[in-house]
Amino acid sequence: MGIDSKKKERLDARSKRTNSFLAADAIAASVESEEWQLGEMEAGITELDSGQAVSHQKVSKWLKSWGKPGKNLWDVAG
Repeated sequence: MGIDSKKKERLDARSKRTNSFLAADAIAASVESEEWQLGEMEAGITELDSGQAVSHQKVSKWLKSWGKPGKNLWDVAG
């Protein structure tokens, strides 16, 4: 994966950071994001394993109710 050369030139002009600092910062941000995503997936699997699930039918009905008067946007069960 590369960075567009014109974009890199604009960033270089605005930032006084070294290339190695920017690379390390990007890697750290990527690792942090990956860690968060994996944690959220594990939490979701734990919820499903404990029976905390909403059926496809209920979610579909809920989505179709969006924008209708008198409907609570967050009431998935209703």
